[in-house]
Amino acid sequence: MADLKRARSADIVAEGLYIASAATRLSLKNAILVHILVEGQDFDTERFLPDARDALLSLAAEAEEDAERTERARKAASGRHSDSDGTHDYRSRDIRNLKRRRRQSLRIAEELRRRAEDDDELRKLIADAREAVWSEVSNNIDRRLRIEAARPDLEPDYDRMRSARMQALRMVDLPKLRSHRRSVKKQRALRAAGIEPEGIVDVVTNVIDEDELE
Repeated sequence: MADLKRARSADIVAEGLYIASAATRLSLKNAILVHILVEGQDFDTERFLPDARDALLSLAAEAEEDAERTERARKAASGRHSDSDGTHDYRSRDIRNLKRRRRQSLRIAEELRRRAEDDDELRKLIADAREAVWSEVSNNIDRRLRIEAARPDLEPDYDRMRSARMQALRMVDLPKLRSHRRSVKKQRALRAAGIEPEGIVDVVTNVIDEDELE
């Protein structure tokens, strides 16, 4: 039974690390898109090492905060034997699970901090993010070429589908494009004023799709 619990705990830690790695790759992918598409810079792996390190350290801090919350919940649950009023209303019978959760969070945080200090690990994350960027860009280029190569006379439903596409353009794509341009303009204004804007990676989450409208 003890071996089974250790195996389950190891699986939970591994899953937490996998999710953290996926979140880091997504953050890096957005950073790369901003760097290349918005700022017009060339890709350089070394330039993104600080971004990858900061992302991992931020996730490690979140795991440590979760461990602290779990510890507070464990202390509050001690000596309480009444029925629980909700999911997070813990009792003495939950203490063992809360201790396990705290250990798991601390293990995740420890491993993330270790990876943050390993440049080879960081370069792997950056390489994966670069591949994700290329996959997204190539897919959008392929889709754009297919659209431009389409011949109306070979599409029996062209008139009906064209109407639907134009309606989608007016209702969805153009508002998204205007919002994106306002965001980019604001980011540039803040940088010109010497202020590093927060959340800049969100500016181009869908920049490729919006760029097709230009």
